[in-house]
Amino acid sequence: MAKKGRSRRRPDRRASDDSFDRLLSGWRRTEVRRGSEWSVQPVGPGRSDKPYTCPGCGRAIEPGVAHLVTWREDGVLGARADLEARRHWHSHCWNIF
Repeated sequence: MAKKGRSRRRPDRRASDDSFDRLLSGWRRTEVRRGSEWSVQPVGPGRSDKPYTCPGCGRAIEPGVAHLVTWREDGVLGARADLEARRHWHSHCWNIF
């Protein structure tokens, strides 16, 4: 007689690896730079699918390269406008900003 109950299928390992990568790359923090408060969101490798231009150096951030997304938290136009004005930075460029 066949057993009834839970399936013994193994979970898809790729799905859990992807979730772990998202968790590692998703630690948003707040920093103060040049007298303004900024939200800083890391983007892990493989999480970016299009090129961006870094405002720090003017060079391209290629797809698949780890970088940071930043936006002001204390802008006068409000949180929505600050988020829409977010920029993608090379990690090194942001650190010397």
